[in-house]
Amino acid sequence: MSPSNPAALRRHYEQAAANKEAGEKFYDLLHGYKGQEALVLGYKAASEAIKARDASMLNKLTYVQQAARTFEQAVTLDPTNAEIRFLRFSVESNLPPFLGLSKHVDEDKAFLVAAALQHPRSGLDDEAFRTVRGFLVDRGHVSEAQAAQLSQVKSS
Repeated sequence: MSPSNPAALRRHYEQAAANKEAGEKFYDLLHGYKGQEALVLGYKAASEAIKARDASMLNKLTYVQQAARTFEQAVTLDPTNAEIRFLRFSVESNLPPFLGLSKHVDEDKAFLVAAALQHPRSGLDDEAFRTVRGFLVDRGHVSEAQAAQLSQVKSS
């Protein structure tokens, strides 16, 4: 599989988020990626965060810190990429606050709500848009008013 296939990366990410064995495969797939493609780096960071979830207590922080650095690199390369912002938001919004590694949650949430409301001019394809909207609404990351607004946005 080519690491630069967004649909395939998305599926790997969804499987990895739900399953430890898939998480290992996802990490192994992207661990050696040395390129500068921002979206692939975003998924690499997500794979590092998933590796942290499944790692021993001694290694969790190492993987989370690496994920934070990789997300920083990805966002710096493409700051307006909503999919990268979503990946970072989905990871940071699940981290324990005491780690101090959830610095971008509010910024990324605002960015994602604005992007989703502009769909299809959001930079997200339909599949990514539905994933972002579902995550924001279903996990209670937005107000009822924002959820109502988002539900009015059509995907193809």
